[in-house]
Amino acid sequence: MGYHAAMIPGIRFKDFEDILAAAGSHADAAEAHGSLCGALCATSPYRIDDWVNEILPHAASLVPEDVATIERVFSATAAAFGDQGMAFAPLLPDDEQPLSGRANALALWCTGFLYGLGAGRIADLDALSGHVGEIVRDFTEIARASGDDADGDEANEQAYAELVEFIRVAAQVVFEELHPLRAQVFSPGPQLH
Repeated sequence: MGYHAAMIPGIRFKDFEDILAAAGSHADAAEAHGSLCGALCATSPYRIDDWVNEILPHAASLVPEDVATIERVFSATAAAFGDQGMAFAPLLPDDEQPLSGRANALALWCTGFLYGLGAGRIADLDALSGHVGEIVRDFTEIARASGDDADGDEANEQAYAELVEFIRVAAQVVFEELHPLRAQVFSPGPQLH
């Protein structure tokens, strides 16, 4: 009962990874998706151009079908966060990949998420309190972890699946908890009459 990357219909992690690599991205696919998720939690409005400029230095070299894939990743992720049905899931390698690679991708996803949060309107991630502060500290620990010694045994597979589920739910909690921060962008200023 592992994790399946079915969050974005028709998009596999490997395909997204290949697009980013071919375009010269400095970010791994998991890190790029994590940064998108963190930025969507902390910044409003966060536009696809903001994300593309962050992850792809040479976006102009993308072919139209790759642009369409990146747009689908962006729009599906943004829609999943806004969905009350908790449809969000991190974009990670398929279960067929070795556990060590999946664990490293999970750590990179958390690194990207923290980067995306910090690149928004939150000046000091360490100063966050409550649930969001706890989640940031947990994500920081996961980001520091290395999957190099992760064997594909049942206990480690179970631990990985539990971590993915934790991250899935925790990212949604951060999105909900930071709603007031994102709403500040749209709040009207004092009205002069």
